[in-house]
Amino acid sequence: MPNKTIYVADDDMPLLQRAQELTGATLSAAIVTALRRLVEVEEARRAGFEEITVKVGVGKSALKRFLGSALGEWTSTTADGEETYSLFRTSRGRYAVHHATSEVHTPVGPNAERSIKWSTGWRAWIGDWSPDQAWMRTPAQASFAVVDTVEELEALLPPELYAVARQSIQDDPEIEDLDI
Repeated sequence: MPNKTIYVADDDMPLLQRAQELTGATLSAAIVTALRRLVEVEEARRAGFEEITVKVGVGKSALKRFLGSALGEWTSTTADGEETYSLFRTSRGRYAVHHATSEVHTPVGPNAERSIKWSTGWRAWIGDWSPDQAWMRTPAQASFAVVDTVEELEALLPPELYAVARQSIQDDPEIEDLDI
């Protein structure tokens, strides 16, 4: 294995030591890990992909990050909240679906019917000023799925977004490199 010498400024030594601690490996392995990530991200960007980060889970969410491009988004707003489906093509040729629902406030208890009536239509502009109200809050939620084929998307997407996705995936133009 060939040896390479790198020169590091004294100010950068704490960074290299921290990288080694985080990877639990040699300094050489930490540098190779960072370079591998850099090359993967830059090659994907040059191919037209970008780094995408989505929240997944309930309440305080975990973050998922991948390289991909957006293919479409579908959002529905109702009295119960908002629901969004986002569709992506990954840099490895797979399809990713992010499904998010907003936080929901639901009236509960013996006066729930009255609270529902006062939270819709023209009454919502005035509001229910009665002191005997009870509400339950359901935190925002999000899920993330990755599939290999367009057909697998049908079970994960609303019909309107699936139809657009099928069309846009089939219509993807091939890139022609021009030497002009």
